[in-house]
Amino acid sequence: MIILWISLILFLVAIIIPRNKNLIGASGWMFFAAHWALQPPHYLEISDLFNAVLMIFVSLFCICMVFLNVRSPESDTLLKITRAAVVGGFLYFPFAEMSLWGDLLIETVTSQTAWGLNLLGAPATKLGSYILLNEYKIKIILACTGIESMALFTGVTFAADAPPMRRFKAFLASVPLIYVLNIIRNMFIMAAYGYQWFGEHSFYIAHHVLAKIGSTIALFLIAYIVFLILPEVVDMIEDLAGMLRMRK
Repeated sequence: MIILWISLILFLVAIIIPRNKNLIGASGWMFFAAHWALQPPHYLEISDLFNAVLMIFVSLFCICMVFLNVRSPESDTLLKITRAAVVGGFLYFPFAEMSLWGDLLIETVTSQTAWGLNLLGAPATKLGSYILLNEYKIKIILACTGIESMALFTGVTFAADAPPMRRFKAFLASVPLIYVLNIIRNMFIMAAYGYQWFGEHSFYIAHHVLAKIGSTIALFLIAYIVFLILPEVVDMIEDLAGMLRMRK
């Protein structure tokens, strides 16, 4: 946890001080890389290979950001990406590291998932952070709330150099939609498991295969919508890609 907060504090300092912004940001990205590099064992413990591999790629991206910030200390694009990390980080990590906020979000998502199933006629029961259906139960954890994706899109939309109204529209087109789609995702997984749609491997197929594919497609489509509303985000990505090509 301490590594994480050090990185966020360095990011915050980088965007508010008048000089050496990107060099300080590079230090923050170094700690950020270390944080994500420590996450794969957790996901491997719960047999989530997709997120374990994703964490490795996120860590490698952060390492690239370290070198890019050192090489281009005056880059405005890199500063915007650091700003996105600050916004997204300070939204996500209170839920991830403070049990009060994390438990409140889990409780809310669990209740709404059970309510949605009941609305469709499935006799689901909420038991704390568990949902029970036909004697099968799943536990809702923080990763089931969609907070990571919501934090990412919040950071990106509010870091872009665009008029406030367009940034707000991009936020409304992404974050609330992610939240609703995530509830539907949880309902699908619980229904598939509770009714054993895919036999004895119902949970694995629903959670680790179909839900992962569906979530990935949904995030790409939401990103496309955000790009249409905020072409400035596309410009940021193109500038970053150009810097990475130069590095090669």
